[in-house]
Amino acid sequence: MARELCPSGASKKLVNKGAVSPRENILSFFKVKQAGSDLRTEIIAGLTTFMTMSYIVFANPSILQNAGLPLTATIGMTALAAAIPTLLMGLWANYPFALAPGMGLNAFLTFEVCQKMGYSWQTGMGVIFIEGFLITLFVLTGVRETVMYAIPLSLKRAISVGIGLLIAFIGLKDANLVVASPATFVTFGSIRTKETILALFGLFLTAFMMARGIKGAILLGIIICTLIAIPLGLAKFPQGVFSLPSLETFGKLDILSALQLPLVPIIFAFLVTDFFDTMGTVIGVGGQGGFLTPEGRLPRLNRVLLVDSFAAMWGGICSASSTTTYIESAAGVGAGGRTGLVSVIVAILFLITAFFSPLLSIVPPVAVAPALIIVGFLMMSVVKDISWDDVEEAFPAFVILLTIPLTYSISHGIGYGFIAYSLIKLLLGKAREVHPLMFVISLVFVFSFIIY
Repeated sequence: MARELCPSGASKKLVNKGAVSPRENILSFFKVKQAGSDLRTEIIAGLTTFMTMSYIVFANPSILQNAGLPLTATIGMTALAAAIPTLLMGLWANYPFALAPGMGLNAFLTFEVCQKMGYSWQTGMGVIFIEGFLITLFVLTGVRETVMYAIPLSLKRAISVGIGLLIAFIGLKDANLVVASPATFVTFGSIRTKETILALFGLFLTAFMMARGIKGAILLGIIICTLIAIPLGLAKFPQGVFSLPSLETFGKLDILSALQLPLVPIIFAFLVTDFFDTMGTVIGVGGQGGFLTPEGRLPRLNRVLLVDSFAAMWGGICSASSTTTYIESAAGVGAGGRTGLVSVIVAILFLITAFFSPLLSIVPPVAVAPALIIVGFLMMSVVKDISWDDVEEAFPAFVILLTIPLTYSISHGIGYGFIAYSLIKLLLGKAREVHPLMFVISLVFVFSFIIY
């Protein structure tokens, strides 16, 4: 059963009556106890989510510098682009969902819009802002929420499983347990390298600690692997600790230059990808955390979607690409996080990161890889709830959970599954059983796949 948990209102001040401590005020504001959690678990979950997704502070600038953005300034702006929306998500929506500039969207902006089409990064950030503004209109008019509710429950469950498989696949790749192959696309990596040995050790250590019921097992696994990685030469002590963030790219987006006819399909492609990536993430993480109702609905969904749509515009203002809800939030949920306090902790850590980014560079991807594999395992649980004996429901679900990891794209996997579902129902003469929006969305995906 979904948990109806929401702070008594972001506008209400926490009142310290009598002997009520600040700790109790925090627990009461986020309704931590009602969610079946406690302060220690929420803090550990926040640290886990942050450490799992903190790579974006370094990965995003390394991609955007190819569009002409200065590396040092973009590091601070990436942290800022993540911190503010994540803070809003925690305080207003009271969910453990963290946000940051989206991988894939930043690459599309850099290599398609800026390099291939020849537009400046300022124009590219204008495109991001417009896309976020349009999605905000969809939220305010109820369109985005209506779309979420039009999706059959079986497909929502498949999205959760598909995302879990994608997360696990990313973990296997970061651990070098899965590598590229010209003959079979991917193949098994060598287990004789230091990276794979450390990743396997971390994987089984984390699984062992979870089996023993040790709280914070995922975070502990990341920390232990990082400490071991240092003497193995897989992680290096940072050259510095403190650095002031630069604001030279903040607010430098060019909205007017983005309002050009050739950029209309690009804006549409960003919109569709961002729209359905977020939908898949919210459903996947919400299902894992037990936030969804028996009908597959997420309480306070409109707040989540509004924060996410604002985040896209904020990412453009920060010149850090489109900011979106991160699937790595599942790591914190897997560690026991259940309220917006997790997001507040993540937001604070991102703000600190803007000043101490050199220190956090010590955590190597191979130390995070076991956590991603474990999170993928945790998200597989709902696969049993899909009606596999009903081909009309099961086959589209199968398409989704198969193509999300194989295409390395949440939105593409969702699109293929939606198209399959609509076609099957249409060919069987059962169009009336399908929400009209499902047909509209399927056509939108067909058009998007043609131009993207």
